[in-house]
Amino acid sequence: MAELADTPEAGNPKAGRRKRLFLVFGIVLAVVAALVIAWQLLFAWRSVATDNAYVGADVAQVTPLVSGPVTAVLVQDTQTVKRGDVLVRLDDADARLALARAEAELAQAERRFRQTAATGQSLQARTVARQADINAARAQVQVQQANVERAQVDYDRRQALSGNGAVSGDELTAATNALRTAQANLALARANLAQVQATRSSAEEESRANLALTQGTTEATNPDVLAARAARDMAQLELERMVVRAPVAGVVARRNVQVGQQIAAGTPVMSIVPVDSLYVDANFKEGQLSHVRAGQQVELVSDLYGDDVVFHGRVAGLGGGTGAAFALIPAQNATGNWIKVVQRLPVRVALDPAELRAHPLRVGLSMEATIDVSGAAGAK
Repeated sequence: MAELADTPEAGNPKAGRRKRLFLVFGIVLAVVAALVIAWQLLFAWRSVATDNAYVGADVAQVTPLVSGPVTAVLVQDTQTVKRGDVLVRLDDADARLALARAEAELAQAERRFRQTAATGQSLQARTVARQADINAARAQVQVQQANVERAQVDYDRRQALSGNGAVSGDELTAATNALRTAQANLALARANLAQVQATRSSAEEESRANLALTQGTTEATNPDVLAARAARDMAQLELERMVVRAPVAGVVARRNVQVGQQIAAGTPVMSIVPVDSLYVDANFKEGQLSHVRAGQQVELVSDLYGDDVVFHGRVAGLGGGTGAAFALIPAQNATGNWIKVVQRLPVRVALDPAELRAHPLRVGLSMEATIDVSGAAGAK
């Protein structure tokens, strides 16, 4: 009994208990460390995770394609819209007048084509008529030529008989006058023939010029009509663009347009976030990406819903560079005071649309992403 009293445990029961607790704690810590190492060796390599992940989307910018004063704004921020819904209306008075003017010019172009086609038919008929005039003028020349020949024969006969007194001077004079008259009539007939031929040539030129305007075309394919129709279609398009519609379905954000405001073409008036086609950009450390491949399955947890809701997606692709590489002021690693910093590369994760509809997310929300890389283990 005296020997037991000399031992520290006997003299100080609390010290012995403390030693046993330390021993148990050490054993538990060793077991936990062994389990962690075993888990790392058996399971940790199967996945990589990060909480540096955020919801993103291809936000649609709503920009009017024409200028004008705003007469109505039909949506507000946070409002859900469908593709094609009317967002903004502009004053369309000028556009309606421009459309009416373009329609009138189209009607005039069509009428001009029909008139040109009708004129071409008239010129062709006139050319045929001029040919008949030429035939008549040629016949007249032949008649006058015959009269000249007959008057010449009569003059020659009387001229031959005038020497022996068989023909009086009056008869010779009359024959001479008749010959001259016949010659004058022949010259007049030939001049008339030349004039008729010239008129026919002019009519043919007019007909060819008119035919060039309509040849190979119809009222629907005539260049002037096509140009007028294109101007009409442009005016119609300008009128339709006075109504600004939603380019995609989603939620309205950053609305910065008011009624009465004069806006210019191309001025952003609001944004639409397509909440049914969101994605996640997960920024993984460069050391985690050796086995990450496109198409791998991803599990995501949002801070909005907590661990109760798990989103499923797939790796759509890896970014083309780290965030530091595309920073406004990139890091200058050539300086003498360089310190190595672990870089992160964005990994695009496509989300399941059905899960998005069941549990809507918004752009910028935080996510925790875990990529299953077991199928790519050892792949290079």
